[in-house]
Amino acid sequence: MRIQENLRITLAQVELVWQNPKQNRQNFEVQIMQLSGKSDLVIFPETFTTGFAMNSPESAESMDGPTINWMKKLSQKSGMALAGSLLINDNNLCYNRFVFITPLGEISCYDKRHLFSIGGESNLLTSGTNRQIVCYLGWRIGLYICYDIRFPVWCRNIDDTDLIIFTANWPDSRQQVWETLLKARAIENQVYVAGVNRIGTDGEVIYYSGGSQVINPKGEVLSPMSVTGDHLFSYEISIQELNHFRKKFPVGNDADQFIIK
Repeated sequence: MRIQENLRITLAQVELVWQNPKQNRQNFEVQIMQLSGKSDLVIFPETFTTGFAMNSPESAESMDGPTINWMKKLSQKSGMALAGSLLINDNNLCYNRFVFITPLGEISCYDKRHLFSIGGESNLLTSGTNRQIVCYLGWRIGLYICYDIRFPVWCRNIDDTDLIIFTANWPDSRQQVWETLLKARAIENQVYVAGVNRIGTDGEVIYYSGGSQVINPKGEVLSPMSVTGDHLFSYEISIQELNHFRKKFPVGNDADQFIIK
């Protein structure tokens, strides 16, 4: 597949309405349609329809539910791929599922591998077992969710990834950790990293300050932004610049091999 030289990605750093999927969808739709023709991919925060509501299994939807159908229609209408995680019921099991939908209606899914047991996520949800690399406009995009970022072997680029996405509900109390790990994953994997975090206070009175960022493989932040702002920010990343840096400094040739059991 021919690779699109520059990929325009948009980070939706927004405040989520607690356990109100309909209102969250409406809020996103207004902003997304304004981006039509200006971006290739819009990334929502983790559990973007409900917030991180791990005490409400009834919030989970099916893969034929209102949010997935809304994403399909909006992606086609806007001409942009849409990506974000939500609670999904599948074969009587509940997952924190990262869904990536293209304007052609192609759907790719990743189920969160590392459930945040400290926050009760493992009590409600089933852990995923497979990595997911999406090919979109020729770019190889790895999908990961929040707590996954602390596990570098799982996020490892094994010569199959150009861009890693972390969608998150990452509390302000650990903001410095978030920013540090985003840079680390970009540097060690020689990839672009996009980290998308929410803002505001959720129904559990946990405060989120955003800090969404796009980082290049050198660990440089390409997207300085207000840590408290409610905005959709767009940035271009270059496959030519990525490949040039990898060729100039080919650390992947000396990488260790890992086996995940």
